[in-house]
Amino acid sequence: MENNLKENAALAAKYPGAAFWAFGDSADMADELGTLVAGGIKTATCSALEAYRQDAASPRIGDYSVILDGRERPLAVIRPTALRLVHFCDVTAAMAAKEGEGDLSLAYWRDAHRAFFTRAGRWSEEMALVVEEFVVVETL
Repeated sequence: MENNLKENAALAAKYPGAAFWAFGDSADMADELGTLVAGGIKTATCSALEAYRQDAASPRIGDYSVILDGRERPLAVIRPTALRLVHFCDVTAAMAAKEGEGDLSLAYWRDAHRAFFTRAGRWSEEMALVVEEFVVVETL
C-alpha cells in the first residue's frame, strides 16, 4: 500500500491535475479493462451522459488520467483525443471495436454495456453516451 502511495504521488507530480480512476464497477473489471488499456487494445470507452455530467473529474480533451487496477495500482496514463455524444442505439461496430472488449464485435459490446448500465440503473436503448477515444501516454 505504501508503494502505491509513493508511486501515485510521483505520477501526480509528473502529470499535474491527472485524475486517478479505474474502469468498470468491480475490481475484476478494473483489472480486465485496465490490462486492455495498458496493452494498447482498448483505445476508447464510454459513460452515460448523466454520470459524465455528475462527475467533476470527467475527462476533457488533453487531460491526463492514471488508470488503476482493481487494487488501485497504476497501470497506464491515458489522454483523451476525442469526445463525442452518441446514443446507445447508434454505437457502430467500429466504435465497439475500439473499446477492445470480448470478441470486439458490436453484439458483444451491446450485451456487456447493457448489463453494465442496467446494474447502474441507467440503461435505455436511447440513452446518451459520452464516447471517449484516448491514447496511452505511458504504461506503468
